[in-house]
Amino acid sequence: QVQLVESGGGLVQTGGSLRLSCAASGRTFSSYAMGWFRQAPGKEREFVAAIMWNGYTTYYADSVKGRFTISRNNAKNTVYLQMNSLKPEDTAVYYCAAYSGSSYTRVKTSNAYDYWGQGTQVTVSS
Repeated sequence: QVQLVESGGGLVQTGGSLRLSCAASGRTFSSYAMGWFRQAPGKEREFVAAIMWNGYTTYYADSVKGRFTISRNNAKNTVYLQMNSLKPEDTAVYYCAAYSGSSYTRVKTSNAYDYWGQGTQVTVSS
């Protein structure tokens, strides 16, 4: 069992930055791939970024590539999402998730993940 709690969301103007944090508790955190997803009102939940258990292999949605950076610190049981050059279309609830599987191809799909946080709101003003 893994428990996840997101923090760091808020209101920011276009072009600003935020850093989201996801604090994890539970067993064998270092063996999980970690992902960030987001969901805007009336929209489907979409993939944002993921990082594998080794902390090296990362994946990004095309819409955030070059602007967002995912990282993890296994010693602190924490995963981060650094968000730069924010746009109004980035406005959404952002969710942290943990994946215990071994498939590299499934880390971009929300239904592959075993555990989810409750989300943190990010609002980018236009």
